[in-house]
Amino acid sequence: MTPPELSVALKNTEKGLVVSCHIQPNASRTAVTGMYGNELKIALKVPPVDGKANQELCRFFAETFQIPSGAVQLLSGHAARKKRIFLRGVRMELFLKEFAS
Repeated sequence: MTPPELSVALKNTEKGLVVSCHIQPNASRTAVTGMYGNELKIALKVPPVDGKANQELCRFFAETFQIPSGAVQLLSGHAARKKRIFLRGVRMELFLKEFAS
């Protein structure tokens, strides 16, 4: 993914970054796999049962950016594939550095 492709799924705010995601549960591993329209496609190795997929998504971002789990907040899409995640203290430049190729 190039920075321009990836940046359509991102929105800088005063306190952090909002990421629009499309989730694929029950994958073999948790990873960013590309784009799905204007959303970042993320495969999760857990099923969408009892909030496990939401927890795995938050854990993935917290671990990737080495931020506390409390700095990752699910804004919308608690029971949907389309989700918006807030990453407190993360800027778009850091996100692009991590995931853009």
